[in-house]
Amino acid sequence: MRPLSLALVLSVTFTPVALTAGEITVLAAASLKTALDEVAAGFQTATGHTVTASYSGSSALARQIEQGIPADVFVSASTQWMDAVADQGLIDPDSRIDLLGNEIVLVARDAMEPVVIDQTLDLAGILGEGFLAMALVSSVPAGQYGKAALETLGLWSSVEARVAQADNVRAAIALVATGEAPLGIVYQTDATAEPAVTVIGTFPVQSHPPIVYPAAALASSDNPVTDEFLSFLTGPGARAAFEAQGFTVILE
Repeated sequence: MRPLSLALVLSVTFTPVALTAGEITVLAAASLKTALDEVAAGFQTATGHTVTASYSGSSALARQIEQGIPADVFVSASTQWMDAVADQGLIDPDSRIDLLGNEIVLVARDAMEPVVIDQTLDLAGILGEGFLAMALVSSVPAGQYGKAALETLGLWSSVEARVAQADNVRAAIALVATGEAPLGIVYQTDATAEPAVTVIGTFPVQSHPPIVYPAAALASSDNPVTDEFLSFLTGPGARAAFEAQGFTVILE
């Protein structure tokens, strides 16, 4: 028998990283897309693991989890929808972390003077015959936060009939970016990610419930990559990506 060549011995002994790399599926709120795409790319570079991210409104993602969609991690834009799946035993409670914070802002497509958002704001007058773009106010966190703020400030009744509701916050800001609505209420981070709009005011933090993005592993997942990914979300690389998009990193 001929002896094995050194090259063949090395090829057998040193297994390429790709052969041991894993995959992970993440369900995440639409407002996370720009930052989380960057985080996922960093995670893949650092570990060799592939991240598949699916973005939508948190309420829609919660319904998909309830229906048994195969996934590993859920990152919601509100504690409400994380609580909803947690109450059904659909997440691993020990893995749950409060990851990020955000703000809601008023954005415009055309150049407008900044406004002070308080009880004296004539929002209906600024809108005129146009529409106010928002995510679904009954179920999508960005819409829920926005409606709560308008109600607290006594402005909701004056604009309710002029609200154009979209399936998620990215769809809402797209209505403003394309000129279909002159104004919109979105997260600060969405405004950061969309160069076609301008922030003209920030809603007082006391006018709406705290904006918290929790993350957790799904109870149905036995993926060994999950813990590694959740840990990466709290690390310095992910922090830089989140903060660059305007998120507040809650977890130290």
